[in-house]
Amino acid sequence: MPRTRSVTTPALGVNRRTLLAAAGAASVSAGVGYALRPTDSAAATRAPGAGAEAPVASSRRAAPAAPPAPYTRGTTLATVAAPHGGTGYRRLGDGPGWSRVVRSELAAAKPGRAARRTALAAFVQFTDMHLMDTQHPLRLEFLRSADRHAWRPQEALTVHGAISLVERVNALRGAPVTGAPLHFVMTTGDNTDNNAHSELEWFMKIMSGGRFAANTGDPHHYEGVQNSGLKLYWQPDSPLRDADKQSGFPQLHGFLAAALREVRSPGLNLPWYSTVGNHDALPLGCYAHGDPYLAEYARGGKKLMTLPAAEAKKLQSAIANGTDPRGTGFRDLLKAHARDMRSVTPDASRAPYTPADYLRAHLDPAHAGHGPVGHGYSSANLDAGTQYYSFRIADDVIGVSLDTTDPGGHFEGSIGTAQLDWLDRTLSDHKDAHVVVFSHHTSTTMKNTRPDPARPGERRHDGAEVLAVLGRHPNVLAWVNGHIHKNVVTPHRTSGGRSFWEISTASHIDHPHLARIVELVDNGDGTLSVFTTLVESAAPHRTDFADLSQTGLAALYRELAFNAPGANPSLAGGPGDRNTELLLKKG
Repeated sequence: MPRTRSVTTPALGVNRRTLLAAAGAASVSAGVGYALRPTDSAAATRAPGAGAEAPVASSRRAAPAAPPAPYTRGTTLATVAAPHGGTGYRRLGDGPGWSRVVRSELAAAKPGRAARRTALAAFVQFTDMHLMDTQHPLRLEFLRSADRHAWRPQEALTVHGAISLVERVNALRGAPVTGAPLHFVMTTGDNTDNNAHSELEWFMKIMSGGRFAANTGDPHHYEGVQNSGLKLYWQPDSPLRDADKQSGFPQLHGFLAAALREVRSPGLNLPWYSTVGNHDALPLGCYAHGDPYLAEYARGGKKLMTLPAAEAKKLQSAIANGTDPRGTGFRDLLKAHARDMRSVTPDASRAPYTPADYLRAHLDPAHAGHGPVGHGYSSANLDAGTQYYSFRIADDVIGVSLDTTDPGGHFEGSIGTAQLDWLDRTLSDHKDAHVVVFSHHTSTTMKNTRPDPARPGERRHDGAEVLAVLGRHPNVLAWVNGHIHKNVVTPHRTSGGRSFWEISTASHIDHPHLARIVELVDNGDGTLSVFTTLVESAAPHRTDFADLSQTGLAALYRELAFNAPGANPSLAGGPGDRNTELLLKKG
């Protein structure tokens, strides 16, 4: 297939046939050596190497007419939340936008390219939303006694912030540079935080639409650390001078009741796809499945809320260094502190979900939203026990979603030989198409090669080996990921002269709460450009402590995160990691 057809014609005129073909995307392969022809409810397999390509599903989004390009409304090119005032707790308001930076490390920027551009594809990346059941017994809030950032005051508002992010994407009129329609949203993992069924249900409803209350246990009463009376945590409804109030955090009567009220998500008005992260695959994002004590504790009636700093530091070190991947030491610590636990209401929905549960939730027609059914995953994934796949983005663009989590435990990643070989084959099979690779982990955080308990004889491969495979294929344009909660854009050049960009995007749990629009364009001069534009949620920058509505809480979510003790102020990255034009030579 030649790489000249596109979503829009040069000079940004819209070609209706290719626009409709590219507006939604259907799975091409489910990571099991088959190419798939998805229907609304299932995918039928065909023999490997048969050559036929999957049809492309059309989007059900009725997008407004594309605006003249460029435009900035609703993006960080126009404005970014910024602090006002001096020290202590700082209020946010409108701040200046971030300009676009041209990066030419991999190809020269030729004059006149804007007039020659042809848009190939445009999509949005969500990452690291960490939708959080804050009353979950397995939460590690008590690590805050050793590390201020181990518990964040904004955590009760993750669902409000995520819904506001959905609202932002729904309001976008198109891609900021080209004005082309946005094709889809891809989540690059850590969609949930505690690997709990409750959180998985919330995630599916946020993305596809629905009503729910971000509450488990007692339906009428909050049972977490924020009404515990412990000075270690922000007690928003209480006059207690806790540690955060001493830093300027407000007292907000009714905050917890408001945080637990039913919310409504409109669901994305675009198709959406899903990539798995370590917090989606592993309890607490770091422990392998299989310990019956931890599974029972997750849904049971006891919760540990305090821990001496020395013990907290020891546990945190074991997690950071991956020395307790099965959670044996964590289990022993919980048992040793059984008498220190507080009673909470048991709830079966807090039980950890398995990879098969994750797939079934995506395949459930109740969560289809604007499609596709499965959101990239298929019944073939369920049968094979895999969570990687490829899909068609546009006429000449293929997406590849990897599973970089290690089922053996630890938060760093790797992939098995079968997946690495599948990736190599998939890139070869689509050598005449441009390819965008998605994963949760970055190339530098794939260092955990612990064996998969389900495949003990299979070798695991690190980020350097993945980079080597990607570098062998000139059709790879970008590797889009998350995990590190920071904006970082890295050029990769191989010894053979091939090159691609690695685009890592900040989280939506830690400030600055960002998602990223990615546009692929052919410059008509032997180069391609990958444009990246960051967006915040739709919530206003300015907060009102008296406004505890769904929108008001979404705005407060951002401000609390900005002021969180121990928050890393560098997560937005530098100017060259934010709004960019990333140039490449055509392969």
